[in-house]
Amino acid sequence: MTSVPTPIPSRTQYVLDAIKHRILTGLLTPGQALVEAELAAQFGVSKTPVREALKTLAGTGLVVMSQYKGVTVRMVDADMAREVYDVRLLLEPEALRRAVARGASLDAARDALTRADAAADAAERSLANREFHRALYLPCGNPLLGRMLDEVRDQAALVSAVAWAADPSWEREAAEHREILRLALDGDADGAASALHAHIAFFVRRAFPEPRPEEGQ
Repeated sequence: MTSVPTPIPSRTQYVLDAIKHRILTGLLTPGQALVEAELAAQFGVSKTPVREALKTLAGTGLVVMSQYKGVTVRMVDADMAREVYDVRLLLEPEALRRAVARGASLDAARDALTRADAAADAAERSLANREFHRALYLPCGNPLLGRMLDEVRDQAALVSAVAWAADPSWEREAAEHREILRLALDGDADGAASALHAHIAFFVRRAFPEPRPEEGQ
């Protein structure tokens, strides 16, 4: 019996995944130029799949395409961070509350937390943390809600990469993740949602604090 060969990912998908991985793990930093010819040479492909991959990344908000500056990794500032995290605060705790209330399996979240704890470097830990959060909201029972959170997932990871580069806070956040998962596994939907909301809110306030009004103003 002839076996069916495993489909090979397209060159565009390969390039897309590789560039995204480099951005989200901090190998490519905000503001860094992404030159088609250079990337094509690095990945051993023509410029066409690179161009298509960059267009897709622009659509997800990870890169910016400018007529004058070319393509660059998106810059992260306080306004951008608060905008992305505001969406997460509105949607992610509710998605987790629903997932817990409907008794959804959270095995994937537990596995991701284990991988984060055992990660050999910051890149592995960052990717595992992303999977942890996704595993909490994805089984909410509302596919549209899950897709909406997926829409901002990459931008949130970019914000995190910038914040962690300035002030690594893995241990504190790992402890918060464990508490969120404990509450969820105990079936405390409201408690888990509240802990997740506090976790997200504290991260963005710490990394991008609101400016204090000047005295006398």
